[in-house]
Amino acid sequence: MSKLLGVTPRGMHGIMRNPIWTGWRVIDKKRDNSASGKYVSVNGRQADRRKILRSADEVIRVKVIDQPLVSEADFLTVQQIMDLKEKKHWRSRTDYEHRFTYNGFLTCSECGEIIHTALARRDYYACKGRRTAHTCNTGYMGREKLEAILDGLFSRYLSTPTFLDRCIGELTSRPTRDDSVTRAQRLTSQIANLGQKRARIIDSFLDGVLSREERDQRLAAIERDIQLAQDMLMQEGPSASLDLRVLKDVLAPLSEWDFWDREQKRNLLAALVPDIRVADYKVESLGLNPTIFSNEDTHRGRGSWRRPA
Repeated sequence: MSKLLGVTPRGMHGIMRNPIWTGWRVIDKKRDNSASGKYVSVNGRQADRRKILRSADEVIRVKVIDQPLVSEADFLTVQQIMDLKEKKHWRSRTDYEHRFTYNGFLTCSECGEIIHTALARRDYYACKGRRTAHTCNTGYMGREKLEAILDGLFSRYLSTPTFLDRCIGELTSRPTRDDSVTRAQRLTSQIANLGQKRARIIDSFLDGVLSREERDQRLAAIERDIQLAQDMLMQEGPSASLDLRVLKDVLAPLSEWDFWDREQKRNLLAALVPDIRVADYKVESLGLNPTIFSNEDTHRGRGSWRRPA
């Protein structure tokens, strides 16, 4: 159903949970006005507030459709099926053994699709373009072999001063241009506009303005433009505020990488936000978020503040 409507599976999950199909508009959430409910944007200003469930006496229920699209019995049956599937899903199992360390951080260097985990008598990493779209010719990569390669990359290379010196020399030798920041901002704005355009196309399809073929054709063109803009953004030179000494200090603990467990490794990976491009056991590139190595205070502007420790 998510493919039919052009939304994500998780988005479809939320759509099917909405009681509007039975004719009722139910508002059971509200903004959290406490201090812990604040979202902080990049510049330190308040961006939004989290949503929390309303108490039973605060829930608003309004009948908005006299003849509902779905009967109450059918809606409750669907909810029970979804509850059962969610209960039996591996993410809900407390005894499930998480074996993969790098899932969510790998991208296929051949086609640009994300790399999924797979179980085919053994544990594998596999490109989405190979498994789902059948457009990529890269092979399945065994978990043990690939993770041994990546572990060596983190423990022996990223913590080695000589290797970092070569990387730093490559970065600093790239020509710097005054319009680099402006170009990066323009590309970021372009990606955001394309995302909004994609949402409008999906809304038009849901309203019956566009056919499925027109939707797919327009979405494919937007996805190509987004991917092109993202690739161009990644090719921009490093920020002038990048502190290379901080880079060495931050990566120094990686020398103990081989002694860490999976949870410790994934906590650091979540902080580094690596973009690891790999195919057929060959690591083509590894990108790190430069803002975590910056010595520049990014919290600026009137009324801004530092994020609490």
